[in-house]
Amino acid sequence: MSQRRRRSLALLTSGVLALPLLTGCGAGDDEGGPAAAGQDIATTTRDKVADGGVLRWAVDSLPDTLNAFQADADATTSRIAGAVLPHLFVLDAKGRPVANPDYLEKAEVIEREPKQVVLYKLNQQAVWSDGREIGAPDFVAQWRALNGKDSAYWTARNAGYERIEKIEKGKTDLEVRVTFAKPYADWRSLFSPLYPKQVTGTPDAFNEGARGTLKVTAGPFALGAIDKKTGTAALTRNPRWWGKQAKLDTLVLTAVPRAERPAALAAGKVDLAEIDRSGAERIALARRDAAGKGKGGAGAGGAPAHGPGAAVTPAQATLSWANAFGTDEEKAAQEKETRTKHTEAVKRYADEQAALRGFTVRKSLEPAYTQLAMNGASGPLADERVRRAVARALDRQALADLVLKPLGLPAKPVGSHVALAGQQAYADNSDALGGQDAKAAQALLADAGWRRGGKLTEPAGAKAGPESAPQDDGKTPAGPGTGNDGLYIVGEDDGANGEAAEAGADTRAAAAGDAAAADGRQEGGQDGRQDGGQDGVSPVLAPAPFGAQQKASLLAQAAAARTADDAKRSAARDGDAADPAKGSPAPAPAKPAVRTSGNMLAKDGKALTLRFVLPAGPGSESLRTVGERISQTLRKLGVNTETIKVADDSFFKDHIASGQYDLALYSWPATAFPATDARPIFAKPEPAADGSLLVEQNYTRVGTDHIDQLFDQAVGELDEAQSRELVRKADARIWAAAGSIPLFQRPELVAVRPSLVNAGAFGLGAPRYQDIGWKKAPKAKEKKK
Repeated sequence: MSQRRRRSLALLTSGVLALPLLTGCGAGDDEGGPAAAGQDIATTTRDKVADGGVLRWAVDSLPDTLNAFQADADATTSRIAGAVLPHLFVLDAKGRPVANPDYLEKAEVIEREPKQVVLYKLNQQAVWSDGREIGAPDFVAQWRALNGKDSAYWTARNAGYERIEKIEKGKTDLEVRVTFAKPYADWRSLFSPLYPKQVTGTPDAFNEGARGTLKVTAGPFALGAIDKKTGTAALTRNPRWWGKQAKLDTLVLTAVPRAERPAALAAGKVDLAEIDRSGAERIALARRDAAGKGKGGAGAGGAPAHGPGAAVTPAQATLSWANAFGTDEEKAAQEKETRTKHTEAVKRYADEQAALRGFTVRKSLEPAYTQLAMNGASGPLADERVRRAVARALDRQALADLVLKPLGLPAKPVGSHVALAGQQAYADNSDALGGQDAKAAQALLADAGWRRGGKLTEPAGAKAGPESAPQDDGKTPAGPGTGNDGLYIVGEDDGANGEAAEAGADTRAAAAGDAAAADGRQEGGQDGRQDGGQDGVSPVLAPAPFGAQQKASLLAQAAAARTADDAKRSAARDGDAADPAKGSPAPAPAKPAVRTSGNMLAKDGKALTLRFVLPAGPGSESLRTVGERISQTLRKLGVNTETIKVADDSFFKDHIASGQYDLALYSWPATAFPATDARPIFAKPEPAADGSLLVEQNYTRVGTDHIDQLFDQAVGELDEAQSRELVRKADARIWAAAGSIPLFQRPELVAVRPSLVNAGAFGLGAPRYQDIGWKKAPKAKEKKK
């Protein structure tokens, strides 16, 4: 297996209080500029944080393994590792690696020639929970487990470890010398987390011993009980911790699905939970209603202003009452049961809203960005000109505004594939592709041979993309309330393809288009609300201009037919038909109707249609909104998009990773070590012996030898500034190849109790677990003030 493995995504999505920068541990602080959004964690000095207490922190699920280097490690694995194991370097508030003084006194490159040597000077107080000093034996065991030479170790990643030649003790037991066979720029990424030799010393211990327990730890917390029945993992204060003691007695990680988190918060099951936009809106509404003391909390006719009862109109309520107390007993019984359930739902929602008043939402931007991915393996997007045309049609600023402005977050498009604003490798290289320019996009498509009004020879409904594309993954239920609206083709049935449609459909299309024009083409937000007056997504399949164009074409054909019939009848009256010896001439064979693409683009007899795959789950509303906006933009360009909404659990595995898509929206985490971590994401795919394509994590299948070479140079360059410059050059090439287009940094919304401090939306940083706690109650004198 290739040594260019993806590092655990979860390790890159944690974050925190700034730590002191130690000697030899960083440079170029002005590079990358400020972070797009700072941390929102209610930063509080330790003297104002109470000692003791329990924090219940929502996580997606309990981990299948506690070994962060295994393939099934997840975000909860990393959360636990961050609290109970050594991390020699952690990420500061700008997402930059800084030495952790709890474990390191110093770490630096002491030799570059003939080979790179890194010297670690460990904190003399650092010990494992069994009392043994942290030292060279732990480094050696982890290196041997992860260097890829022993296949008995089931490792998911070994980037960097394979470059090490030897590890030895320094002048004292507190010094560790690491000698590299090949120079490695991202040496700070190694040994974080660091496992004890008891875990990494043998394949059996590595593969199985650390999956469900960690008997030896060395963090501010120790691992307590993991209870699968209650879905909790308890972390307790480590009595052997040599640093500043953890403020909390216990940190309980509680598995709660994202859709259930508002209810879990209201029920008191958790104190801190990352939530989606709908959850944040519920808390905002609850606090607004509480501040208004009931004013404005009711809708028309006394109905609730929001929640399950808000959508019921007075007419519907009257009809429901009539059915419940009507003469049809069976219908009445059904209606009464429905009314009972509805009443219970309204009460439950009201009770939850009352409890949610006790929470606040802390906001920042995640260390991850959302991108538009374009599959360049086959179909129209295999042509770089088409990919570049799609990219240049996008208004990235408008898409960022659409998602982030309603949340009150900075809305600036991401300018790099390999870093985020604030990180040292960040630079906006989007000019390598060019900004939004519809005329340039049209010229690129024309140069690629795509024309409006092109003759269609393909069967009706055929697509220009790969023929093997599935229309549905078969796993997502369709219909109202399922989150899956099935297949939706923007521009496909808009009456612009030159076909003579049925008059009824034509009339409906024109009427719908007129209605859209009258409505000003405003878009509903994620929940169907108007979204700040921005240009919106129209559900109309046949806009008015296209419907009118088709109508005019049909009327012209009818007029021509009438003219021809009149001419024939006139000739007959002049005598041709009066001669009984002459029979009526045989009618000319009807010519088959010529189908054209009308206002949409076509080439070689095929319309330009791209499959746009989106997740259908309840937490993906913003992605679907962005997808609809992109589809509208591409339709104006003459590009059809076939939107396919699929189940969340199959979205990545069955579509993105397998290449069954043309366009898709998904996110990549940012990394402090792009020379290592970005390499497999943008590596040029290589053919395998069986004829398949080895893509590593490059799911767009777009790459070049030059990009690979730049990453290879960057990872071996020990001049840090030069290494970052090589990474930026690689990023510029990635922009030019137009395989993926960064759009915006993902929002981070965290619901917390207001008295919880040093926790919340960590942004680009990593949590400092020992400082998290509950704010001290104000003293009597302070209360009077």
